[in-house]
Amino acid sequence: MKPNFTLRLRVFNLNCWGIPYLSKHRADRVKRLGDFLNMESFDLALLEEVWSEQDFQFLRQKLLPTYPAAHYFRSGIIGSGLCVFSKHPIQEFTQHVFTLNGYPYMIHHCDWFCGKAVGLLILHLSGLVLNAYVTHLHAEYNRQKDIYLAHRVAQAWELAQFIHHTSKKADVVLLCGDLNLHPKDLGCRLLKEWTGLHDAYLETRDFKGSEEGCTMVPKNCYVKQQELGPFPLGIRIDYVLYKAVSGLYISCKTLKTTTGHDPYSGPPFSDHEALMATLCVRHSPPQQNPSPTHGPAESSPLTSVLREAWAEVDQGMAQARWWATVAGYAVGLGLLLLALLCALAAGGWIREAALLLWTPSVGLVLGAGAFHLFHLQEAKSLCKTRTELQHVLGRAREAQDLGPESQPALLLGQQEGDRVEEQ
Repeated sequence: MKPNFTLRLRVFNLNCWGIPYLSKHRADRVKRLGDFLNMESFDLALLEEVWSEQDFQFLRQKLLPTYPAAHYFRSGIIGSGLCVFSKHPIQEFTQHVFTLNGYPYMIHHCDWFCGKAVGLLILHLSGLVLNAYVTHLHAEYNRQKDIYLAHRVAQAWELAQFIHHTSKKADVVLLCGDLNLHPKDLGCRLLKEWTGLHDAYLETRDFKGSEEGCTMVPKNCYVKQQELGPFPLGIRIDYVLYKAVSGLYISCKTLKTTTGHDPYSGPPFSDHEALMATLCVRHSPPQQNPSPTHGPAESSPLTSVLREAWAEVDQGMAQARWWATVAGYAVGLGLLLLALLCALAAGGWIREAALLLWTPSVGLVLGAGAFHLFHLQEAKSLCKTRTELQHVLGRAREAQDLGPESQPALLLGQQEGDRVEEQ
């Protein structure tokens, strides 16, 4: 690789809001999106909420001359909605479905049925290995009373761990997607602190687009004002995040967003705004070689966010166990009622009433049993996340105690072989 080597990477990201039968003007928006992607010829186009595989196949055929490589990530009942179109050959791909995805009985939210996931593509560009990730986390439906907060924090941690464990051989790491997290939210801070990913909006040299980089804005005709809540300018929940390994330097040369309409002043592509980033990868100049100092002040943000995440997941686990217990009592009550009804029917007493109550009693046992099993599984998944966070928190504390010389290995997540700290 030449000393003056430079790689230019143009990336497009969009949550397409492609819900069959429900999203307005879906077919027209998909067609115009395909025309735009062909015209712009990005290196990578990463899309979320392409819920219809027919839409993906339509885009694949339309984009084939410009983006010969493509992949659709399938999961869940409805599907992850994630897909990628690449100008360059895809060497490998895989995906990880998040362990927690909301609640199956919250049918009107649908997240559980989607199988929310993170997809990974590995590309070889000019001798470099690029790991490109695309993801979509659980939606936030009520910021004041967020019943899914523990799930989103757990998803953010799983996402960070997946990136950490799969990117060890990568030269460049890129993550795009709808995180459903504001920049200062716990899950977003946890993801950035643990992975070391940089935010294109905060790092770019040249930004053009919606105010404060928002990706859901009131100017968009598909966005209802009540969806923005106390954020009149809009919210920023879609991201382009990146990092490079030691010996390489990555920067965001330009970042653009749409502003309530498509780039040519037509109707918007989606209820979200598109992100268009130009990234430059080159050899680090000696004075800019990424070798930050690892003093106590630097590890403090990581320790702080790990504590916050641990507390939130612990609270979610306690809530899940409480619901599992309540459901367990309901199962016991249902079984007791069934036994009583059987006794009444066998003795010939009020047989008609016993038979009438039999069906709802069976329904109570089955429904409460399913509820109990689901929340038991939720509690175990949150317990797993809490244990991992607890372990990493112990390592971060150990790094602070032992001093700067031991911190690089500890804070980069090399946790194997250590005992989980008891709380």
